[in-house]
Amino acid sequence: MGGEAEDQQSPLLRSCSSPEGPLERTDESGSLSGGLQGSSILTFLYVVYMSIKTVVFSNKLNSLIVFGPAAILVQKLTDKSAWVFFLSLVGITPLAKRLGYATEQLAFYTGPTVGGLLNATFGNAIELIISILAMKSGMIRVVQLSLLGSILSNLLLVLGCAFFYGGFVLHKEQLFNKTTAVVNSGLLFMAVMGLLFPTVLHYTHTKVYFGKSELALSRFSTCIMLVTYAAYLFFQLKNQRNLNVPLNEIPFSVVLGWIMGQPMDLNCQLFETATLFISVFVVALMLQEGTHYFKGLMLPLCYLIVAASFFVHVDVSPGVQLKFHLV
Repeated sequence: MGGEAEDQQSPLLRSCSSPEGPLERTDESGSLSGGLQGSSILTFLYVVYMSIKTVVFSNKLNSLIVFGPAAILVQKLTDKSAWVFFLSLVGITPLAKRLGYATEQLAFYTGPTVGGLLNATFGNAIELIISILAMKSGMIRVVQLSLLGSILSNLLLVLGCAFFYGGFVLHKEQLFNKTTAVVNSGLLFMAVMGLLFPTVLHYTHTKVYFGKSELALSRFSTCIMLVTYAAYLFFQLKNQRNLNVPLNEIPFSVVLGWIMGQPMDLNCQLFETATLFISVFVVALMLQEGTHYFKGLMLPLCYLIVAASFFVHVDVSPGVQLKFHLV
């Protein structure tokens, strides 16, 4: 049991609790002020050293960080954009992993509820950074598709793998609080509504102001989503429920585009919006009455169907022709 308790403790907490030697030697030497001050400095330096060691060298995946500088060199010295993309993709993987690790460490101090909120809020930092860089270049469609791909992969692939591992490997059926599942499903469908109505408005040609109604509706829906997000945070903290914040990167991206003067809207086109709606509907069904490994298996299989659909789909947005999407 002692080994299990130690494994559940934060690695940073274990590193901070180890330097007891200097403090004990200071008390035995009889030096009160200078000894305590010197031991405090040594303890601080030791904690900093152990924290850096744990964060940087605790995972073999961190060795892939060198691909990031390699991508910069390839971009400067050659015109191989495909290699730049591949090296950047590999180099950013450990950074995304370290971001999740940092929020997990904060959860040891703030508790699982606040820690879950931090993970859900800052876990999408990579997508937001990509969105900022793409919007600065006016690549609105790339932003929409990258966010959509991130959402679909988290809803179907990541969640499904987690359910499958919990049910098949651990041989356990995951049970959820019914209120939690209903609230989570409601948030998912509300976010889909924000994307659905600008798309329907565009394809039914019922806009009051041509070229402006979709953007205005998207920004209004975004404000409503942000108010709902704030209310959700209050609900989360008050009721101590461990939920995930779904699709929160979409309203933040619209607000960023609004600030940057870019026409970032929620019209993700008909095919993409329909795919997201069906995916959310499937996940909402899976969250009812607990889950097991077979439900976990179905979600990645649904993801494969979605991926195949996007592979044969050609984007028809004005001025953009993408043969595949980031799913």
